[in-house]
Amino acid sequence: MKSPYGTEQLLGMEYYLTKSAGTGGILRKTPEDFAVEEVYSDIKLTGGPHLICELEKTNWELMRALKEISKTLGVSYQRISFAGTKDKRAVTKQLISIYGIKEEDLARVMIKDINLRALGYARTQLSLGDLKGNSFGINVSDCTGDDLEGALEECIAAAKTGLPNYYGIQRFGTIRPISHIVGIALLKGDFKDACMKYAGYPFDDEAEEVKAAREVFERTGDAADALELMPVRMHYERSILHHLVEKPGDYKGAIGTIPPKLLSMFVSAVQSYIFNRVLSMRIRETDGDPFSPQIGDRLLFADGREDIVTAANINAANIHIKRGRCRTAIYMPGSEDFEPKSETERYTADLMAECGVTKEAYADVSKLVGSRFAGASRAMCLTADIAGAVNRDGDERSIRLEFRLPPGHYATTVCRELMKTDPIYMA
Repeated sequence: MKSPYGTEQLLGMEYYLTKSAGTGGILRKTPEDFAVEEVYSDIKLTGGPHLICELEKTNWELMRALKEISKTLGVSYQRISFAGTKDKRAVTKQLISIYGIKEEDLARVMIKDINLRALGYARTQLSLGDLKGNSFGINVSDCTGDDLEGALEECIAAAKTGLPNYYGIQRFGTIRPISHIVGIALLKGDFKDACMKYAGYPFDDEAEEVKAAREVFERTGDAADALELMPVRMHYERSILHHLVEKPGDYKGAIGTIPPKLLSMFVSAVQSYIFNRVLSMRIRETDGDPFSPQIGDRLLFADGREDIVTAANINAANIHIKRGRCRTAIYMPGSEDFEPKSETERYTADLMAECGVTKEAYADVSKLVGSRFAGASRAMCLTADIAGAVNRDGDERSIRLEFRLPPGHYATTVCRELMKTDPIYMA
């Protein structure tokens, strides 16, 4: 089933695998309707310079929360590490590590809707490898579908066998999904375009005062006029505009005022966008059976090992997939050599050419953002054991969902299959 929504088309999320009409509804009527808690392997608290803290926040974007925490503590933002980003409009609980502070320093952090609790000290900072997954508790409110039980039953069954493992809309920006667009500009070395796209390029669903500032910058390029209009809360946009007021024409310096971790996310969003486009092609070209192996496909095993499907091993590959030992995967190229091994990968190469992205571009941008962009494989499907129930209270109808996903998988990808609604109601 093809998605009718322009925002999803823009991000390459073109299809659903389930056939029901969907439940409709609102995913985050309140932040409390979307709760997520990280699941960790053992963190060794054996002493060291990194204070491991549990961060609980409500309706805070992670980067902005960490910036406020670092400001309150009087330390560099770059001293704070984490294993994964979390949704803004949600109640989230995760670990962060802060270098070079004492437990008693946390008493100074008195920020609304942010709580920090020290767990102990570690020798190393947190990294992605520490995260085992995320647990979700989600309420879908104001459901409008005719057959809520049927849609829920179909989604639960499909999640057991596999749903499209799209990167969710929050990977690109919920209200303003432009991360990959800024990333493409960075990869092309077009720093003016990156600044214009980030600080300009208004979206309809933004606050009117923000749209007005963006429209001025997009139309005139006048950083001073746009800065005067840009609300104080738009920290990163204002930092770009302020730099351009002080140093007109220095677009590389202006985009460099954004924290390196955020710049890195823009670039990796390009890989995510290409993945979504390739997965949609796979669904389209395989008549709704995208996950079965084809010759040349990559197989991704649970331990990270990879293999290539050949005529000699395709039967064994099917058996491994049915037994849950591995999944077909899409390769997202980075700074290394990339030689397509299948029709799917030839399409990937075509998309890179369409975007004007090369391996050299990934290598060059690494110097700006301080991160290496290696190629990586990602499974085409995600699976989940969903506990779900339809709730009725008079005329109000809602659905409760509880499930766990591995790192890098998106709860909104599960919810979109159930709801089939405009992404604005999932923001």
